[in-house]
Amino acid sequence: MSKDHLLEKVRSAHYKKNGQERTIVTLAPGRVNLIGEHTDYNNGFVLPASINFFTCVAGSLSDKKQVSVTALDFDGDVDQFDLEKDIVPTDEQWKNYIRGAFHMLKSMGYSLKGCALTISGTIPKGAGLSSSASLEVAVLNTLCDLNNIQLSQVEISKIGQQIECGFVGLSCGIMDQLSTACGAENCALLIDCLDHQISHVPIPSSLALMIINSNVKRELSTSGYNDRRNSCELVAERLGVNSLREIPINTFMEQKNDLPAEAAKRAEHVFMENERVLQMADALEHGDIKYISKLMLESHLSMKNLYEITTPEIDYLVDIINNEIGDKGGVRMTGGGFGGCVIALIPKNLSEKVKEIVVKQYQAKTGLKEDIYICEPASGEKLEYN
Repeated sequence: MSKDHLLEKVRSAHYKKNGQERTIVTLAPGRVNLIGEHTDYNNGFVLPASINFFTCVAGSLSDKKQVSVTALDFDGDVDQFDLEKDIVPTDEQWKNYIRGAFHMLKSMGYSLKGCALTISGTIPKGAGLSSSASLEVAVLNTLCDLNNIQLSQVEISKIGQQIECGFVGLSCGIMDQLSTACGAENCALLIDCLDHQISHVPIPSSLALMIINSNVKRELSTSGYNDRRNSCELVAERLGVNSLREIPINTFMEQKNDLPAEAAKRAEHVFMENERVLQMADALEHGDIKYISKLMLESHLSMKNLYEITTPEIDYLVDIINNEIGDKGGVRMTGGGFGGCVIALIPKNLSEKVKEIVVKQYQAKTGLKEDIYICEPASGEKLEYN
């Protein structure tokens, strides 16, 4: 579904249910991480791109202190709650991302008016493309506009992260929210997770973003994620700092043999990945496709051998694509690991051929059917209808 069709779908459904009141319609994109995995919670660098899959929220004010939320993608399911009472989580996860937005703004001292929201999106669920962060950002931006609240997109991102960690109960870094809130067309975002500084890095126009979902179920992701995060925190503690970002890479390399072996492997990935992120941003800016290819392969092998978060299916996808594109583009696993997606930067004139090869070989080898998305870097949007 195109962006325009999504806008019209949500706006029409909202008008049909709530009438022709002043309506704010907000689009927030999903995101894919080009390089920089498991560096965000270590206060490192990441290089995501917001993509042209969106969450769309239409909102209008009501006279009462009631909120009514209609989720078109859940068969029109409705959530209702009272702003004059405590806003608490429910057993249905999708509702908590929205309730969390109201809860956080209220806890910050903002007076919120009653409203109706209508929501739909095109971001594939469970593919690691930040549908939850996109929902948080879209809802927060809509509420800010309806209630005349002035917040920057970085502030919106921080609140979105607090919703996820504090209200929904899922620990995450801030990369996803910053990516969807601050994304720009034709660009990746170089994000410093220590101070939230953002630089927009142009992506060569000759390259397409291809995302392939392996459809491997990520059953070990929660415990695996926590184990690796704990290993990084252990190394930082042993070296007397708060996070790995505070340690010069030479200092770590001199002392790594004195650290627990597994924890040292995890930390080494983080140090080297931070270096690769900075080098990747420079390579993109200068259109150095061969170096992009090298960095993405090194990143994948580091996730395979040091962080140990890839799977045989993910490795096979990377191999299929690498064998076809060589140094004309790059490919690596993206996301938390233990399944999920690979991201490939592919010459546009090869994208259909790569797609055909993946379709022909992946399922035959693994028994799993992939999902393939060809994307473009995109930005959010806000529209007003009276």
